[in-house]
Amino acid sequence: MLFNSIEYLIFLPTVFILYWLLKGDFKKQNMLLLIASFIFYGWWDWRFLGLIVYSSYLDYFIGLKLHAETSDKIRKRWLTFSLVSNLGLLGFFKYYNFFTDSFAASMQLVGWEVDDLTLNIILPVGISFYTFQTLSYTIDIYRKEIEPTKDIVAFFTFVSFFPQLVAGPIERASHLIPQIEKKRVFKEKWFKDGLFQIAIGLFRKIVIADNLAIYVDSIYGDPEIHNSSTLLLATIFYSWQIYFDFTGYSDIAIGSAKLLGFEFNQNFNMPYFANSVWKSWRRWHISLSSWLRDYLFISLGGSKGSTLFTFRNLMLTMVLAGLWHGSSWSFVIWGAFHGFILILDRFLLAVFKRKDFGKIGYLYPYLIVLISWPLFRAQNLSEAVFIMKKMLFFDFKMPFIGDSNTVTTGILMLAIGFCFDLYLFNSKKEAPLEEIGSTFSTKNYSIIMTVIILLSTLFYSTSTNFIYFQF
Repeated sequence: MLFNSIEYLIFLPTVFILYWLLKGDFKKQNMLLLIASFIFYGWWDWRFLGLIVYSSYLDYFIGLKLHAETSDKIRKRWLTFSLVSNLGLLGFFKYYNFFTDSFAASMQLVGWEVDDLTLNIILPVGISFYTFQTLSYTIDIYRKEIEPTKDIVAFFTFVSFFPQLVAGPIERASHLIPQIEKKRVFKEKWFKDGLFQIAIGLFRKIVIADNLAIYVDSIYGDPEIHNSSTLLLATIFYSWQIYFDFTGYSDIAIGSAKLLGFEFNQNFNMPYFANSVWKSWRRWHISLSSWLRDYLFISLGGSKGSTLFTFRNLMLTMVLAGLWHGSSWSFVIWGAFHGFILILDRFLLAVFKRKDFGKIGYLYPYLIVLISWPLFRAQNLSEAVFIMKKMLFFDFKMPFIGDSNTVTTGILMLAIGFCFDLYLFNSKKEAPLEEIGSTFSTKNYSIIMTVIILLSTLFYSTSTNFIYFQF
């Protein structure tokens, strides 16, 4: 079920009403949330509910074993079983065809012909997200940072909670399970903030991102016929399209959870307004970047060794981060590119003994990210390389406009989104969006919400799937 669908517009209020009718009995509320979450996910394809049930039960059981076991050797075996089982499922559904194709291609280089080993595999939506969520649970118990829950319904709800099930934020057990295991109280402020954040999320997705997508799709559909300025304009549009698309999803997820009395962690913090690449990464998809830091980079040894050792760990983390996003060499190279840039960024900051690049650094991180976006958006690696070359070796010709209304609307929507984010950036608040809704008077709040809803309804016919569904 999509957040930007009519079905969700009916689903969320229905769950909200039934949920708060059960006030005072959080266990019944949890059961309702679990059933609702299974309906939400099964709306896409009910057959893959078995994967979530399996992963949930496996890590619930292993969590109890890890806590009860005193032998470090046996505890490590249980953790290994969790890692192999979860990553094995993820690897099969997401990477089997990628690895078999790569193997066949490498064999052809030495003159060996390999039979077609690919399978017709459907990638389960959200598997990358809920796999990381369950893994963090068992790893935290293994590290003795948390204790397992004995409430199986609470744990299943933690894994499958519908606002964050398909594309995050990736919530940690230490943050979400305690909220699930206690009574929730309806708060008018949270209700108001939640509605406002959902509305902003829909606006970012439907009005801004999807209007930018129209021009992007038309150019990236056949990039080889376009000049440098056209590809650059389309890539600039895409850089903001994917940002508003994903931050819009996160807004709807956080707002939906807040309506039900849950607090999610912030997932974006204006990454394009960072003055170093390091800061930009820490502000983009925060739940994933912090997960990679805590469970991958640190597990590899972090920065405790030599500088070269640290750089190696960083590069491995970023390459795997790229592979997490998609099963193609484009994503692997995208991860390696960002690993190299982060290493360079860290080296330069150390040389100049600075924490960031000051005011002159605001444009630099964005340009670096911009250059790499074709690896994310192009249909294959060869097209991505072609676009990147065109952008780097600029020909200074006028861009192809095509339908002037499409470009004009895109620029207007981009300007609105940019100014809104600039306002948030200048407000100097840690999580400004979550607080803005409750600061308006009732009259102003009603006017703003009405305008947002009308604009979202007006552009709804052009709305598409969220980009991160493919990951």
